[in-house]
Amino acid sequence: MIRRQIPNLITLGNLLCGVIAIAAALRGDLTRASLMICLGIFLDFFDGLAARLLNVASPLGKELDSLADVVTSGVAPGFILWNILCNGVDEKWPEFLPYTALLIPLFAAYRLAKFNIDSRQSHSFLGLPTPANALIWVGVALTPALPMDELTFIIALIAISLVTDVLMVSELPMFSLKFNFKEMSWKSNSVQYLFFIGCAAIIVASRQWYAISLIILWYIILSAITQKKHAE
Repeated sequence: MIRRQIPNLITLGNLLCGVIAIAAALRGDLTRASLMICLGIFLDFFDGLAARLLNVASPLGKELDSLADVVTSGVAPGFILWNILCNGVDEKWPEFLPYTALLIPLFAAYRLAKFNIDSRQSHSFLGLPTPANALIWVGVALTPALPMDELTFIIALIAISLVTDVLMVSELPMFSLKFNFKEMSWKSNSVQYLFFIGCAAIIVASRQWYAISLIILWYIILSAITQKKHAE
């Protein structure tokens, strides 16, 4: 009985991280909110791994995992962006603009429900995974040097959020980061090698936390290029 509950306890840890992240974002502590999202995503990886290693995977665990992801990778990043937009939009602009950030949890919930019934996504993804979308806003929140008070930048953030919302529920094929360890050649893992080379270049060039956001955008672009070519 105890062994069966270990993955669920990890998942509940993910959920707790998401709840703390929301509370921190509402207080304006975006650094703590971002770190809790990252910890939640880390736990999200290990709950499924623990279920497989212990051979205790269950429908309950799958549903609980999705509920936790809605909070940690949907609601929490939505409130991070909401806080940023509230501080960047002045009285001259429509009051509803910051609330566009709250579309993130709606699209995240729809994406996760769609993922649960889609057998095509067992080895790769269709649409942007919710944790990847959350990391875009983590990178933005952790970078203090960004021009958060400039309206041009704020409008760009809104546009990016709307595009990534749509990408979450799209049919865009997204490659898996898993390597083919049976054959580590360039031919077998070329997309993964290209991705990590690009990641290294982004980190070296930027040396800022927004590199996290750029890495996710690089993942989207590389998926759009390579997976479309692969489908053809």
